[in-house]
Amino acid sequence: MFKRWLLALLARVGSVVAGLCCCVALLYLLACRPASRDPRRDPLWSSGTTSKEGYMALLQEREDSHRHYIDSLSKQIAQLKEALQDRTLQLQESLDKAKIKGILPQGLESLHKTPMQSDLKEFFRSQLNRAEVNAGVPLPDEYVVIPFDTFTLRRVYQLETGLTRHPEERPVRKDRRDELIGSVETALHVLNGPQQHVDTSRRKRTFSPSDFIEGLTRTERDRGTVYELIFKGDGPRDYAKTVLFRPFGPLVKVKSERVDTSGMLVNIIVPLSKRAHTFRQFVHNFREVCIQQDGNVHLTVVYFGREQIDQVKALWGKGSPSSTRETRFRSFTLIQLNEEFSRGRGLEVGARAWRRSHNVLMFFCDVDIHFTADFLTSCRLNAEPGKKVYYPVLFSQYNPSIIYSNYTHVPSIQQQLVIRRDTGFWRDFGFGMTCQYRSDFLNIGGFDRSIKGWGLEDVHLYRKYLHSKLMVVRAPSRGLFHLWHEKTCTDELPPDKYQMCMRTKAMSEASHGQLGELLFKADIQAHLDRNSRIS
Repeated sequence: MFKRWLLALLARVGSVVAGLCCCVALLYLLACRPASRDPRRDPLWSSGTTSKEGYMALLQEREDSHRHYIDSLSKQIAQLKEALQDRTLQLQESLDKAKIKGILPQGLESLHKTPMQSDLKEFFRSQLNRAEVNAGVPLPDEYVVIPFDTFTLRRVYQLETGLTRHPEERPVRKDRRDELIGSVETALHVLNGPQQHVDTSRRKRTFSPSDFIEGLTRTERDRGTVYELIFKGDGPRDYAKTVLFRPFGPLVKVKSERVDTSGMLVNIIVPLSKRAHTFRQFVHNFREVCIQQDGNVHLTVVYFGREQIDQVKALWGKGSPSSTRETRFRSFTLIQLNEEFSRGRGLEVGARAWRRSHNVLMFFCDVDIHFTADFLTSCRLNAEPGKKVYYPVLFSQYNPSIIYSNYTHVPSIQQQLVIRRDTGFWRDFGFGMTCQYRSDFLNIGGFDRSIKGWGLEDVHLYRKYLHSKLMVVRAPSRGLFHLWHEKTCTDELPPDKYQMCMRTKAMSEASHGQLGELLFKADIQAHLDRNSRIS
């Protein structure tokens, strides 16, 4: 009886619920029914003159809608770019910290919990696969091989030593020392880590810096730097070897700007004493480059003494090849000093003699220098007041009588200015030719006025800039040449300057191979004579 009553109750309740659902559905349909179109209010469906206006209104509405949508997308793109820049800065800061410490894995600790961790690992893995670390890469010839540097805890043995020109050196740059020592510390961290002691059958050993024997390192500029480090093992012939790789990150734009050099006047300052014939050659180069090609140059000549001064003045007078009347060149200053020649003194006087109000870019030059219009452009682009000074490395010409001894006649100067190993060398020990603004030169104190004669004054000025906050741009210049001339080292020079002068004289004659041919010329000729008789 109870069951029947319960089933009847459930049936009634179900009927009531079903009815309520039907009512709700009916009300929803009535509320959501589209409004009837009024032909008087909807010009799209009316005929006659209002049809065109209706279409125009609809198009305007669609255009406004699309414009709002585009604005919304633009804002989203800007937000995404900003977020991407923030992530890039995070990556760059982490890589910088890693480079400072010299331990790349520890430098990325701040990014372990970020979504970029997998991307970084994938990038580093791709750099490692591209680099010549685990396997060799086919090379076309021996000139493409990148040599390794060998290093210990105290010294570096390298083929390209630059200014030092020694087969071995102690790293003088702190970042270089920190880089090499950091690689050793990372290798010790790897060797002494718990993952290296899985094999419990062998005695656990703790490696120390004294166990380091030597390391090899080289840098592939677009991939990274590899380090192979060797440590002493347990036995006399047992060693531990660790290979490390520091991948380079992607390029990051620092700045992009336009530089207008049309208003940058270059004041070329030349100290001179006698040497009228060499000055004639300089004037010829000056006329072709500065007057005919560039046109925005001032020349200041500081002449010491009275001898040959008339010949120097005649080069800028009537009838000379570069006559001011013929070329209408008026931007020239001649300062005469009745003193003993001093290069630093001459450049100092020439720099302070500038009487115009605005700052000027100065090029300290010697009379035996040949430069091109491209060099003047480099001079303007690589020097910036209060920020940068330019110290180009010029190409020094060998003795033409030795280089072209097999020629019927020595080629012209223009034909001699070729940058090759057998024609000259980069004068990476010279700091005399430089481009800098007058304000920077005066603020740093100029030359050491106590230095007389030849040498050292340019080195002192160079060191002043190195000790300052100005950036020193030091790079080879393909448009700056030192023409060969007979060098005389007088007995009046002090021992240190005399030794420097003699070294420069020896290096300026010819290449090592060419000097060797001169030294063994008799042996070579005897060998040729014997072969000619046999044949």
